[in-house]
Amino acid sequence: MNQITPFVIDIAQTDLDDLRGRLDRTRFAPAVPGDSWDYGTPESYLRSMVEQWKAFDWRAVEARLNANDGFVTEVDGQRIHFLHVRSKHADATPLLLAHTYPGSQLDFLDMIDPLVDPEAHGGSADQAFHLVIPSMPGFGFSTPVVETGWTMKRVAAAYDVLMRRLGYDSYGVHGSDGGAMVARELAVADPEGFLGAHVLHLFSFPSGDPAEFEGFGPKEYAALEHLQWFQSVGGYNQMNATRPQTVAAGLADSPVAVLAYSELFESFGNGTSLVAPEQVLAQATLYWLTNTYGAAARYHYEEQHAGAEPVVSTGRIGVAVFKDDFQTIRSLAERDNANIAHWSEFPRGGHFAAMEVPQDVVGDLRVFFA
Repeated sequence: MNQITPFVIDIAQTDLDDLRGRLDRTRFAPAVPGDSWDYGTPESYLRSMVEQWKAFDWRAVEARLNANDGFVTEVDGQRIHFLHVRSKHADATPLLLAHTYPGSQLDFLDMIDPLVDPEAHGGSADQAFHLVIPSMPGFGFSTPVVETGWTMKRVAAAYDVLMRRLGYDSYGVHGSDGGAMVARELAVADPEGFLGAHVLHLFSFPSGDPAEFEGFGPKEYAALEHLQWFQSVGGYNQMNATRPQTVAAGLADSPVAVLAYSELFESFGNGTSLVAPEQVLAQATLYWLTNTYGAAARYHYEEQHAGAEPVVSTGRIGVAVFKDDFQTIRSLAERDNANIAHWSEFPRGGHFAAMEVPQDVVGDLRVFFA
């Protein structure tokens, strides 16, 4: 069925009251001596954030989302919720924004107006975009997930169907983290009319061939060191890839588990992110109210068990690397992606750049899709 139906977010007050009650009854784990981030999310940070969460205004977030036209449709048997924000400029470039893990449509709220109405934000009319901002199946209101097997490749195919259904014969995509993986899959498929994938990450790692290190200098070795640290603090990736439903049991029952079990919160708290507390709480609240953290976590399992062979992308790709984020190494990225047409590096920003430094991401999108 190709029907597109308007959708307005309206969380029941009883669900918000239940969340507040659970926060009031939180039982914290005993603190580690010294309360170090080395052991995971410290108890003191959790206590502080829980107190802020009790006073958090979800209705304001809900209103901000509903200020954009929302819809649901079915693609490949799966309900997909998306925002569709058209520019006043009829010839604007169609652009799909693919969110992070753990993230949501909330990632892009500060980018919508500058992309849709560039003249009001230091740009020109020819830099305008029509935006489509879906929730990945299993995230937000793109639920329930009706079957297993949703990999990033399958999401990319569903997004292409969505864009065509909306009447866009030509479009580009931007993505970060999981969204970057989806964007790269679109670049691999390179469908007719595809304008390119702008990503914040290309997950290209050393293969073990010593020749790959030829020409490496201090910058590349520092990036390798950063990659090792990045992987060392991502232990939940392994848990999600092996026992996602076990993880889901705790996340479905405890809002504090949702808050603690999150790369977003850890990067916020440990100083590698410029994300604000209210942005973290907005994401945590959305995950809690939609009970979607478990479904989102299953992507690690699906990817690990998909049996996909590595493939070189030939679609047009642009890369933006931020200082405190995963450091994509250009020579390794070019090994796996034959058509990198744009590369930029920024002196600030972390893993959630769309929320931290949205103006920088917007500026780079304007350059790439010019």
